[in-house]
Amino acid sequence: PIRKKSRTFYSAGQLEELEKVFQEDHYPDNEKRREIAAVVGVTPQRIMIWFQNRRAKWRKSEKLSVKGNKKYTTSSA
Repeated sequence: PIRKKSRTFYSAGQLEELEKVFQEDHYPDNEKRREIAAVVGVTPQRIMIWFQNRRAKWRKSEKLSVKGNKKYTTSSA
């Protein structure tokens, strides 16, 4: 049977570092991911997954904010 990878739990400091990098660049290259992994203390693969998930969260929030803005602008017109 295929074993599922265990969930990675990030500390507040790790998340702060990851969020800081995300604000600068949403798509870090392989070299940058290795640097982040060394600082944060997880594998580059986990960094890649974290960025994929974070971009999905970002896109979802962007979509919701646009939808919310449209709702208010059309109702006030």
